[in-house]
Amino acid sequence: MKLNELRDNPGARYKAKRLGRGIGSGKGKTSGKGVKGQKAREGVSLNGFEGGQLPIYRRFPKRGFVNIFRKFYAPLNLDALDKAIAEGKLAADQPIDEAALKAAGVVRSSQKFSGVRLLGRGAIGRAVNITVSGASASALAAVQAAGGTVTLLNPPAEAQTGE
Repeated sequence: MKLNELRDNPGARYKAKRLGRGIGSGKGKTSGKGVKGQKAREGVSLNGFEGGQLPIYRRFPKRGFVNIFRKFYAPLNLDALDKAIAEGKLAADQPIDEAALKAAGVVRSSQKFSGVRLLGRGAIGRAVNITVSGASASALAAVQAAGGTVTLLNPPAEAQTGE
């Protein structure tokens, strides 16, 4: 058997219905689209159109604010970090940065993530030196209690005083 000899089982795929091929085909003339009008044409775009009535998306009030510049961070919990070190994906004696975490598959690498944020779920039993974009207060405390350090790439801005 060759690759060009491979075929589907008979009846596994339906043949495409041929439209507009005469009245004997059952889908001739108007091709099942009724008669004339916008919807009988190609490229119909009627999403949200309600026949001249004010559409629902215009009747409802708009509230709130969506920040289009918001940054999303890939979450990394302490238990996941500890597990990755125990499995040998990461070396505890080496500095751990975001590139190493992505290469080891500990955090997902995606276009939407601006970096990695260390979170405090679980515990870490060894001293690690980790560099991430952000970290929660509980995660910082847990890593420092284990004898490690956390370096923040994007340290939080200090509170402004009204002077």
